[in-house]
Amino acid sequence: MNLREGELRLGAEPLVALQAWLNEAIQAGLPEPTAMNLASVDRDGQPSSRIVLLKGIGAGPSGVEAGLEFYTNYESRKSQQLAASPRAALCFHWVAMRRQIRIEGVVEKLTPAENEAYFQTRPRESRLGAWSSPQSREVASREELLAKVSEIEARFGATGPVPCPSHWGGWRLRPHRVEFWEERPFRLHERVLFVRRGEQWVSSRLAP
Repeated sequence: MNLREGELRLGAEPLVALQAWLNEAIQAGLPEPTAMNLASVDRDGQPSSRIVLLKGIGAGPSGVEAGLEFYTNYESRKSQQLAASPRAALCFHWVAMRRQIRIEGVVEKLTPAENEAYFQTRPRESRLGAWSSPQSREVASREELLAKVSEIEARFGATGPVPCPSHWGGWRLRPHRVEFWEERPFRLHERVLFVRRGEQWVSSRLAP
């Protein structure tokens, strides 16, 4: 892909621009285009990061500004950190498209109804896995984990319904800062920053 030239124009709504870039990455057939780095901090301020998958951009039942949604075990290390310090950062990096988006904001848990609705769209094996895995906690062996999966499968039967467990669900990050980066020749990259000011987004250009 040749490097783009000229000024980056994104419109007035950063989440609309984010969705457009995401759609382009999906249409380009990039591997895991929804993968994003999630950074959180613990009570002592120690940061940690990992890759999660974006599963939606929505406002939820409260109807306030939209946010980016991902799912995990609520007893995992990441969830414990998010609960203790409900601020986080996300970063998309599409190497082949020479683009990056950095997002910062506050997080909140999705509702049980939202969790259940998404959980039922997952493959059955993934639903059984959510019940079986004590995520982030020590296990003696892989055999122990697989035995737990067999136990859960026997509990729900081969074809019976598998409800969403209470310890599993989603988080929504409502952004207050979104930065778009796009590569340009001679490292004079384009950077456009959106900052939330009350009900409005205010944009500015940053030097590379």
